[in-house]
Amino acid sequence: MELHLGMDEKPSKSLWVKIKGRAGTGDTIVEVWYRSLNQEDQADEGLYRQIGAASCSQALVLMGDFNHPDICWRDNTAGHNQSRKFLECVDDDFLLQVIEEPMKRGAMLDLVLTNKERLVGNVKLKGSLGCIDHETVEFKILRAAKKGAQQALYPGLQESRLWPLQGSAW
Repeated sequence: MELHLGMDEKPSKSLWVKIKGRAGTGDTIVEVWYRSLNQEDQADEGLYRQIGAASCSQALVLMGDFNHPDICWRDNTAGHNQSRKFLECVDDDFLLQVIEEPMKRGAMLDLVLTNKERLVGNVKLKGSLGCIDHETVEFKILRAAKKGAQQALYPGLQESRLWPLQGSAW
């Protein structure tokens, strides 16, 4: 599956990776995203189209700083139009938000989303790195074993870490 921006879309600060699954397990698409707080609607819409395309046919894990501090995940509500559009994308593509506790001043900016229940497990907040105010998020990408137990999907990738993207050179 190819995911790319059209000519009319602005480039985004994201990285898409396809992890090849073992025979019979299928591939997993992992996307790391940084959304600046004042990002234009056009870049958001490009991301939403890519998420829609990827979530239809692949196991998908999205992670990063989505910068929507006004979203209340408990009630699935938001005060700003851009945040409401993001919630619509999450809902339309049947994505699950797997981080349950706020990280930054009571808001969840760093998210881990997936389109498959039980694809992501063992989510842990590991504290901040240095003087930045984002936390490290550690989790495992899982797959269902034949008898319903959970096993790590990729033995060489036992733990995935979401490192803070703020301040990264793009």
